[in-house]
Amino acid sequence: MFKIVASDLDGTLLTPEHKIAPYTQEVLQRLYQHDKHFVFATGRHHIDVAGMREELNIPAYMITSNGASVHDADGNLVFQQSLSPEVIRGVIALAKHDPDLHIHLYQGDHWLLNHENEALRDFHDSFNYQLFDVENPPTDNVLKVFFTRDDLDHEKMVKWEQAFNQEFKDKANIAFSTPWCLEVMDAGVSKGDALAAVAKALELTLDDCIAFGDGMNDVEMLSMAGKGLIMGTSHDKVKQALPDNEVIGSSADEAVAHYLEKHLLNHA
Repeated sequence: MFKIVASDLDGTLLTPEHKIAPYTQEVLQRLYQHDKHFVFATGRHHIDVAGMREELNIPAYMITSNGASVHDADGNLVFQQSLSPEVIRGVIALAKHDPDLHIHLYQGDHWLLNHENEALRDFHDSFNYQLFDVENPPTDNVLKVFFTRDDLDHEKMVKWEQAFNQEFKDKANIAFSTPWCLEVMDAGVSKGDALAAVAKALELTLDDCIAFGDGMNDVEMLSMAGKGLIMGTSHDKVKQALPDNEVIGSSADEAVAHYLEKHLLNHA
């Protein structure tokens, strides 16, 4: 029986309104009472996720920035892998001439953005961006660089994925978290590798882990865990990358919580 439950957030554990629904919260609290370890595994920033963990009111590891940062159940930073200055400068130099791209950086405790966007401010309750200059971007302690578009045009983002891979494939892990959010981390960073580190810290293995996700940035985690579940609303590329993995329902129906109650709590 699985002892570690790892879940992506947006499109997976959270509602379409990006909240932890009451039923999901109840199930996760019951899992904790049955000695299961819960792990947030997300592309979001650790400060953003810490607020959700406080709301959930259980100790939980946090894999954030797609695995570039890991905090233990007490909130201590136990792992961090930054991007190289070469990759940071390189992807920004390529992307800065596209006026429709929003260029984001997670640097330490900060979220940086290349220009104002009120819709993005509204997305996060208590964690907001600061502006940075693309002509002189920070390069120290940057966990990831990521790119979004207001028009949500996936095919245009695919062209940027191809351009970045052509230049930096061996130096960066480049993956979509959603069809319209392209993320760039260090080559050695993934949610799967971070989950392996969490399992080891808990004196367990990846075989003890069950994981849920919906994005290409979840593929390593879903393939490395003892069992990896794909959301039914995932992009086709995720399902094609993991053809043998079970597909469940949607975040709108709290499919993760229902699966956990049926398969873990009812057998606990």
